[in-house]
Amino acid sequence: MKHIFIKFSHFFYKNILRRIIFLFNSEDIHDFTTVFGELLGKFKLLRNLTRIFLDFENKNLSQKINGIYFKNPIGLAAGFDYQARLTQILPSIGFGFETIGTITNKPYQGNPKPRLGRLVKSQSLLVNKGFKNQGIDRIIKKLKGSSFNFPVGISIGKTNTTKKMTQNEAVEDVVTAFKKAEKTKVKFSYYELNISCPNLYGNVTFYPPENLKELLQTVTDLKLSKPLFIKMPIEKSDGEVLDMLNVIASFPVQGVIFGNLQKNRKEPNFNQEELKKYPVGNFSGKPTEKRSNELIKLAFQKYGEKFTIIGCGGVFNGKDAYKKIKLGASLIQLITGLVFEGPQLVSSINYELSKMIKKDGFKHVSEAIGIDA
Repeated sequence: MKHIFIKFSHFFYKNILRRIIFLFNSEDIHDFTTVFGELLGKFKLLRNLTRIFLDFENKNLSQKINGIYFKNPIGLAAGFDYQARLTQILPSIGFGFETIGTITNKPYQGNPKPRLGRLVKSQSLLVNKGFKNQGIDRIIKKLKGSSFNFPVGISIGKTNTTKKMTQNEAVEDVVTAFKKAEKTKVKFSYYELNISCPNLYGNVTFYPPENLKELLQTVTDLKLSKPLFIKMPIEKSDGEVLDMLNVIASFPVQGVIFGNLQKNRKEPNFNQEELKKYPVGNFSGKPTEKRSNELIKLAFQKYGEKFTIIGCGGVFNGKDAYKKIKLGASLIQLITGLVFEGPQLVSSINYELSKMIKKDGFKHVSEAIGIDA
């Protein structure tokens, strides 16, 4: 019965509600959606009603990874809930976890507009927020005393600023944010270190092995109390990515996320006419999928026993998610698919995953991880 309602919700969203929503400015709709989600999450009755209609659960999807229990492998990626508004409602629509952020040591108002845009034919979103957020002090204050019904992580990155920052200053800025996260009593389950946002000012980069090593050594010296995952770029070559993974593997890092936004505007998934509307910024969704999958496979082949691999990029249905799992991803993150397909997408993916796993003769999702790598 629930699956029928989920199918109806999908039909209603794509054929009616989305047409209305897409008439309005992307960033305005994003703000409205997160405010509305925060309001729903404040009331137990509304959370429970949402759960009744939209949450699908199956034991064959639950996993314990790096000491954290995930009821299913589908999470909200960093980049959507950067004001920490959705921690209470997301479990009710089927999410297995969420990453808040990316959050930086100091607040940032965001890059010049447009910061968000829709490329419907490309199934992509322009993203040029540049770590827009309220700063870690305010986020910690907001979440103080909160309890979470699923794993909530925080993505931490370098403060974006038009003022020139040296490499050492950038490292110290990131480390200061981690120190504040460590001191707080907010019950974060894990950390993400976002080294790969392509929309920041300045020449600071953590990609060269020596720079990455310096950053990770300084973070490691903090002796973090929670698992650490690294958000990786997708525009680098296999060799460059392997050089980065080699460095990461020498530190107590539990996982890697593939990956971040697409910078290559010649990627075949793009509709070139749509791209002309957005000369500045980079892109999520389907244009990231192919490279994301290639790097998931590469990382699993080389470091599958060392790292938890999280797949992110171009997940619009259960088939997309399952492909990433079979290439080596233990967990999946998404944002763009939610915008294009609707809030019932997460439970729809979980339903489809449970069926595909069973069809392939597996008793549990973990048995499928990396079988195609």
